[in-house]
Amino acid sequence: MNWDDETAPAAEERIVDASAEGDDQAVEAALRPKDLSEFVGQEKVRQQLDLVLKAARQRGATADHVLLSGAPGLGKTTLSMIIAAEMNAPIRITSGPAIQHAGDLAAILSSLQEGEILFLDEIHRMSRPAEEMLYMAMEDFRVDVIVGKGPGATAIPLELPPFTLVGATTRAGLLPPPLRDRFGFTGHMEFYEPHELERVVRRSAGLLDVEIDTDGAAEIAGRSRGTPRIANRLLRRVRDYAQVRADGVITREIAAAALGVYEVDSRGLDRLDRAVLQALLKLFGGGPVGLSTLAVAVGEERETVEEVAEPFLVREGLLARTPRGRVATPAAWSHLGMVPPQAAGPGAAGSGQQGLFGA
Repeated sequence: MNWDDETAPAAEERIVDASAEGDDQAVEAALRPKDLSEFVGQEKVRQQLDLVLKAARQRGATADHVLLSGAPGLGKTTLSMIIAAEMNAPIRITSGPAIQHAGDLAAILSSLQEGEILFLDEIHRMSRPAEEMLYMAMEDFRVDVIVGKGPGATAIPLELPPFTLVGATTRAGLLPPPLRDRFGFTGHMEFYEPHELERVVRRSAGLLDVEIDTDGAAEIAGRSRGTPRIANRLLRRVRDYAQVRADGVITREIAAAALGVYEVDSRGLDRLDRAVLQALLKLFGGGPVGLSTLAVAVGEERETVEEVAEPFLVREGLLARTPRGRVATPAAWSHLGMVPPQAAGPGAAGSGQQGLFGA
């Protein structure tokens, strides 16, 4: 959800990739809700965060540090900007990979204003020295700047104005406990339900001045893999199709035809996803088969299959990871309109690995 931001890139750009690249970032900025009342979905996180921010405003204090975890494209960056807007505070945006030395972090922290929001994306990828400096900054609003080297080095304490750190991560399990414990509020972002994505699509269509009916919005939402970022990207591609090959109005038929052109099927699977399933079913009888063998059959790198295609297939219940290898589920056979070997009778072809040896 991208799915993970750290995933190895596929051989080609995928329309269902949940990471934001290039033009997506500019378009997202225009479509982002500006306050919590406009934010769709994530009801529990939204209500809890609303209480945290309102209480801080009533006390006239900075809000507690916030940690947001979840797959890419679910709204972590959007929520960080909403936090800044709700607190009427400026926001500074950076990322974990950009902070490789403690000095990088010290430079950012020392320039913060009182009450400012510091958004640190992919916080789990920050360097260990910077991480340790962040502990003291979050808890005591102070950092020790080391001057000199060796025995003559001295630590100069630097007082910081109160600020709110909003950390975002796709891999919450990689955060060390001392860092995780310093956040006053932790929210986990869940994948969206189709009816929530339908609201996202209708809202975005209004902002893009695109005419869309209820069935058209539902069709796009159902193929968006539970991710608003993907829903907005598919909406823009369907808009282009409706503009060029129809009358500009997005209906269910137009949405289905447009997404067929972009090879996104009714469950949100794209070319790579289907290639993995087809190889698993047709060449290996549904498995089990090793990851490297499956990757060779698909013509992709092992990391691409494991980190780009598999997460969604597993979440959809189409593929299972077992100690013996990858195995297709009955839902995979059904989705591709194929019959499992054991259901086709004892003499059926493609009866799995045993059949390869005539057993």
